[in-house]
Amino acid sequence: MANTNSPRASRSGTTAGMRESIKKAVTEMMVLFLLRQKPMYTYEMSQELTRLTDGVYTFNTLYLAIYRLQEHGYITEAGKQEAGNRLRVYFKLTDAGQRYLDELLPTYREMIGALDSLLAQDGKLYKEE
Repeated sequence: MANTNSPRASRSGTTAGMRESIKKAVTEMMVLFLLRQKPMYTYEMSQELTRLTDGVYTFNTLYLAIYRLQEHGYITEAGKQEAGNRLRVYFKLTDAGQRYLDELLPTYREMIGALDSLLAQDGKLYKEE
C-alpha cells in the first residue's frame, strides 16, 4: 500500500503536483537557455528565471540540474569570482550543450503545440457519439 502521508503523495493529483512535474521537466532546458545568453552563477540563474517568467518559475535551488548538465558535458565552469564572503562559480554553455539545446527546443515546441492543439478541441471531439 502506498504511503499517502509522504509529501510526494500529498501533491500527486493536484495542480501543485503538476506544476512541480512540469518545472522539473523543463529546468535543464531553461538553464541551458540562460547560459546561451551569457555565463552566470547558480543564484543569478534562479533569480533571472523568476524575473523573466514573471514569477511563474521559482527555484529554491538549481544545483541538481547544474550537476546533471555538467556531468553530461553540456555546461562547464567559466570562472570564479569572490563577492563579499561568497565565492560565485560561473557556468557557461559548451558546444555539446548548444547542440543539445538546439535539439530540445523544437521537441519542446512540438510537444507543447500538440498539447495546445488537443486542448483547444475541448467539447468539439466525439460529437457524433
